[in-house]
Order: sequence, then C-alpha cells, then structure tokens
Amino acid sequence: MGEHVDALAELEGWLAEDFAARVHYRGADDAYSIEYYEPSNCVLYWKVKGDGETAVPVGRDTVPDPLRTRIREDLAESGLDPEIESRVL
Repeated sequence: MGEHVDALAELEGWLAEDFAARVHYRGADDAYSIEYYEPSNCVLYWKVKGDGETAVPVGRDTVPDPLRTRIREDLAESGLDPEIESRVL
C-alpha cells in the first residue's frame, strides 16, 4: 500500500486494499462507494444498487454536494490535495 492509501485507511470508514482506499456512504435514498486510486491519483464514485452488490460508476455532477465535500475534507486530512476529487479521467 502507498502512503496516501494508508493515511486514508486511518480515517473513519475508509478501508485499504493494495493501491486503493474505499469508503461507503448511505444517504436518505442512495448508497455510494467512493474509491481513491493512488497510482492514478484519482477518485471514482460508484452508485450502489438496492441489492447492495451491484455498483455502477457515476459522474461527479450526480453526487450530492455534502458527500463530495466530505470526500475533499478526507483527502485533505490524509495529506492529499482535495482538488484531485474533481479530476476528470
């Protein structure tokens, strides 16, 4: 694991898997899985279907602002530039 993945894994809810860190978020009606990939220094959002097993990638413009703000705060707390949250692949 890389240093940024390790740093994110120390934050509440984040889990590390090799070169990636993941956190799950459940809002009023939606569930998301958010992943940070250290090799490409990017964040991906996945919307989780009702079955809890299927997830599809979604664009940032469809993700609630409070969730995006939380992710940027977590990135900053782990020593990453929070602007990578908006980086387009």
